[in-house]
Amino acid sequence: MQNHTEHHKSHRTGWLRAAVLGANDGIVSTASLIIGVASAETAQSGILLAGLAGLVAGAMSMAAGEYVSVSSQADTEQADLELEKNALENHYAAERDELAAIYEGRGLEPALALQVAEQLMAHDALGAHARDEIGITDTMKARPIQAAVSSAATFTIGALLPLVTAWLVPGGWLVTMVALFSLVFLAILGGIAAHAGGAPVIKAASRVTFWGALAMALTAGVGLVFGISA
Repeated sequence: MQNHTEHHKSHRTGWLRAAVLGANDGIVSTASLIIGVASAETAQSGILLAGLAGLVAGAMSMAAGEYVSVSSQADTEQADLELEKNALENHYAAERDELAAIYEGRGLEPALALQVAEQLMAHDALGAHARDEIGITDTMKARPIQAAVSSAATFTIGALLPLVTAWLVPGGWLVTMVALFSLVFLAILGGIAAHAGGAPVIKAASRVTFWGALAMALTAGVGLVFGISA
């Protein structure tokens, strides 16, 4: 018999989503902020200060937002598990039949569905119902701290890219080079994320680059308008 192993990538969706969101937001928001401030004819020291402040504020905002959001998801999951645990303690037979009905709906014969439900519940009743009735698995389980740390760290890394570019490039080329390098960074990020998740690379890179360019263009326009009026 030929061995065949499939390498699925859905287990990466939790940390990958937070990491990509953090890095993408770090690049887009910091580059846009730098370009907007620079377009208002601000001195380079002021531009760098604004970019650094945006990095710190953005990283903390991402961490707090992810923690609160994923904690809410974790609280909901825990409440559902408590309800299920109570139901198993007081209505075991009904819960068994409910689980069997789920398997029957997926294509098993009634007798086999009942047998599968009985065996799974004998091994881990709460785990079987959490997985097949509620949809909670170890892979998709909410992890607030992991999401918060991942988002803050990747936001910081993403924000450092346009910030370092603004620090190294002379004032006359600052806006152009920050925009150019940031779009390149975004395209690379989109491609890496797509590859890691098994999605089309070109489509993902184009999508993230388009929205990044739009954000930078809009903030550049704001900087030009207010810079001129000042």
